[in-house]
Amino acid sequence: MKRLAGKNALITGAARGIGRSFAEAYIREGAKVAIADIDLERAQRSAAELGDNAIAIKMDVTSQESIDAGVAQAIDAFGQIDILINNAAIFTAAPIVEIDRDDFQRVFDINVSGTLFTLQAVARHMIDKGIKGKIINMASQAGRRGESLVAVYCATKAAIISLTQSAGLNLIQHGINVNAISPGVVDGEHWDGVDAFFAKYENKEPGQKKREVGLSVPYGRMGTAEDLTGMAIFLASDDADYIVSQTYNVDGGQWMS
Repeated sequence: MKRLAGKNALITGAARGIGRSFAEAYIREGAKVAIADIDLERAQRSAAELGDNAIAIKMDVTSQESIDAGVAQAIDAFGQIDILINNAAIFTAAPIVEIDRDDFQRVFDINVSGTLFTLQAVARHMIDKGIKGKIINMASQAGRRGESLVAVYCATKAAIISLTQSAGLNLIQHGINVNAISPGVVDGEHWDGVDAFFAKYENKEPGQKKREVGLSVPYGRMGTAEDLTGMAIFLASDDADYIVSQTYNVDGGQWMS
C-alpha cells in the first residue's frame, strides 16, 4: 500500500536538490506533486522527468501575488492540496559587523515570510474545503543554536521552529498538522555557495569547510537529500495524525533535543 496514495502535494523550491528529492519520493508513494519554484524552466524539466504525476508551477515566495497564483494553479490542476512542504530557502553568511540590511531582508523574506504566507494560503484552502492536511516546514540544526558567521540564516531557521510550534497549535483545531524537519549538513550543489562563504571569511581552501563539516557528523558523513525523504513521507502520512508542532532532527546525530 502506497502511503500517500490519492494525496496532492505542493512543494516549494522543488526544481532541484532536497525539494526535488521530496517530489520523487512522494510520487513513488502515490501522490501527485506540484513543483513550485522561481525557476519555472528548471521546474518544468523536473516535472517532465518525474512523469504524469508532476506539474510545474512558477512561484516567488517573496510575492503574495505569486504565492496566491501558484496555490490556485495547484488547486486547479489537482482539485485540492493535501500536503504542503515549505522548502524554498537561501543561505547567507557574514560577521556580525558586516551584515548587510538588504541581504538580511532578502533572506528573511524568502526563508521566513515565504514560509509563513505560503502556509497561510494553503491553510486557508484546507480550512475552506475541510481538508485534514499536513504542512511540513524546513528548519535546520542552524535554528537550534547560533553560529559565529551565520547569524542571519540561524535566526531565520530558529523562526521556522517557533512558527511551526505556533501554527501547529493554531491549525490543529481544523485538523491540520504542522510539523518541521531539521536537517544537518546536507550535500548538494548549494554547498558550493556555502563553502565559498567560509572560504572567504575563514581563509579556507575551496572544499575545505565541506570536508570538515562532513567529518564532524557522528554518523560519519554529510547527509543527502534522500536521507530526509523518509521523515517527509512519514509526516505527510496518516501515521503522523497525532503529531503536532514538532521539529524532527534528521542530521546524523549532530544535534540532540
